[in-house]
Amino acid sequence: MVNAGKQALLLPVKKSSVSPEMKHPATTPSTNHEKRRLQVLWDYDVLDTVPEEMFDDLTELAARICEAPIALISLVDENRQWFKSKVGVTVSETSRDISFCAHAIEQEGLFIIPDATKDKRFAHNPLVTSDPKIRFYAGAPLVTPDGHALGTLCVIDKVPRELRPEQQQALRVLARHVMTQLEIRRHAGELAAAHKAREATKGELDKAHAEVAALKQELAHLKGKQNSVRPKATARSRG
Repeated sequence: MVNAGKQALLLPVKKSSVSPEMKHPATTPSTNHEKRRLQVLWDYDVLDTVPEEMFDDLTELAARICEAPIALISLVDENRQWFKSKVGVTVSETSRDISFCAHAIEQEGLFIIPDATKDKRFAHNPLVTSDPKIRFYAGAPLVTPDGHALGTLCVIDKVPRELRPEQQQALRVLARHVMTQLEIRRHAGELAAAHKAREATKGELDKAHAEVAALKQELAHLKGKQNSVRPKATARSRG
């Protein structure tokens, strides 16, 4: 069971106390690259979806292997980081402007903060200076095949620490598996949408064929009536 201190670890902050000069450029979605990254993230159609076992299993493995009380699959959109999967917390998202993951997606490879109080980017972060007093963070970016980092698989602790080499490698491997699952999920959604579109098209074609058949039948009926009336009209003209 996670104690109250750990549950409070990533509680949403209603109003950030981070001053503009403290914000890192990585947290400001203004560049063309960032706009494209956001579009790619939205194309995966995963934000605000229900928990899924395959992602929860990978998050649980990350927590256990890295011996961390907190593990998250975090996806960073324009204004927040949203958790597709989480271990050790109950909240589903936090503000982007104080997010560690918003920095991690701008890095290549693992992004590790052994002690946030000694890192100028985070020393004055409200999540560090007050509850929950984050100290350790390690995040592996979730990178798409075309090179866009959608978020991270990360582990967090309230005490300064490091990851052993084998733990670092495990976090990288697990992050790749998370990205593979996101790809599979996306392709399955695209196939389902294509199948639905085909079924809808087939339905429209069947309806059109039925309407054409009905028109042909009506036309044949009218022709039959015309043929039956024509001899009578000819007989009257002769009389």
